[in-house]
Amino acid sequence: MSPETIAGLLAQAEPTEPRTLDGLIARLEAGGMLRGARSDGRPIGALALGQILVRGIAYDSRRAHDGTLFVAVAGEHTDGHEHLADAASRGAVAAIVERPIADSPLPQLVVASSRATLAEAACWWYGDPSLELDVVGITGTDGKSTTCALAVAVLEAAGLSTGTIGTVETKIGTIREPNPEHVTTPQAPELQAALRAMATAGNRIAIVETTSHGLALDRVAGIAYDVAILTNLSHEHLDLHGTFEAYRDAKLSLFERLGRRTPTATKPWPRVGIVNRDDAQAPIFEAVVRESGARLLTYGTDPGADVRAESIAEDARRLHVGVATPRWSGPLDLQLAGRFNVHNALAVVALGEALELDPSAVRSGLQSVAGVAGRMERVDLGQPFGVIVDYAHTPAALEKVLDLLAPLAAARGGSLIVVFGSAGERDTAKRSIMGRIAGQRCRVVV
Repeated sequence: MSPETIAGLLAQAEPTEPRTLDGLIARLEAGGMLRGARSDGRPIGALALGQILVRGIAYDSRRAHDGTLFVAVAGEHTDGHEHLADAASRGAVAAIVERPIADSPLPQLVVASSRATLAEAACWWYGDPSLELDVVGITGTDGKSTTCALAVAVLEAAGLSTGTIGTVETKIGTIREPNPEHVTTPQAPELQAALRAMATAGNRIAIVETTSHGLALDRVAGIAYDVAILTNLSHEHLDLHGTFEAYRDAKLSLFERLGRRTPTATKPWPRVGIVNRDDAQAPIFEAVVRESGARLLTYGTDPGADVRAESIAEDARRLHVGVATPRWSGPLDLQLAGRFNVHNALAVVALGEALELDPSAVRSGLQSVAGVAGRMERVDLGQPFGVIVDYAHTPAALEKVLDLLAPLAAARGGSLIVVFGSAGERDTAKRSIMGRIAGQRCRVVV
């Protein structure tokens, strides 16, 4: 497999030597995650399983192979505990379970949470790569992918090799590829594998789009975050969280993790929480950053924000922003449309302030981004009408996009036609809200 592809870089970074299970057992015991062990259906001391050789980790029994440690996770559609026999038939040598499976021949470590243990096992297997990288987590309802793209551009303009994991693309080393998956924050083993590949490929920084799913389901557990950025917060993912407050608390946990960064991490970066001061939820996020002991930086149009937009002018294709920060002020011209992109850019300016980057690198990096795939992306094939593709998957995002485009269409003597949908098996409560927003603003809704 060619190392000039993401798949090749991931394969190149995969551990080649087996590891004995005692190292993971020690970590689980230290973290209070281990409840017991079983062998041949009987209770046994966990250390008795310590010399089992592990050659990989899987949470899908179909991916098990010789030497696999199989982690049984109860999922949305199936329960991994029902597939231990399949994992064993494919070569698994041990299993991690939340409840003992008496009829399985596999030695079993019994834990309180399989999801959290999957993340811990992935960190152990891949050698805690986040301790070798400076990690920026970007969370929020909207704007994560654009903020991620802008951050990569700024950091690389400053000479800092940066990898990224997000909805739009994956970047490892210097290789960039579109992300074919629909999951922004992958499962813990895939996430840790990507971080290890970044460290191996020479990236210094990892930018991780960090979703509420990734936080609530422990996919990002074990990552030593250095910087956390909040874009904004609105109605989303209530299918998983149940209430807006639970959704918000999942996002807050990213900032709480700043206070739990392992003391063994020898990182030069400070711990920083960057918060959108204009968001209604800003006060609680700011309080959590302070409680974590991290430095707080705010951004927005609020006069009290550390990084401020003091003036904003826009046309159909560009934004012109007057920026003021604690270290510099001046004009910023962006090749992006939509006033909401002002906040995405300001978040990255704040990141530049946190890291004390050269202001000229911050400006040039931001000004170099001509667009982000699927984010206010123009399609121009010579047709006598405008076409815009945007990932406006929430009520707030759809409202902002339509309110931006309506006057542009009217200026050309036209109106809006919108084609939109809502992902299956996701938050259904937002569908009627989005339909109402579209119906109030568009001539035709499909």
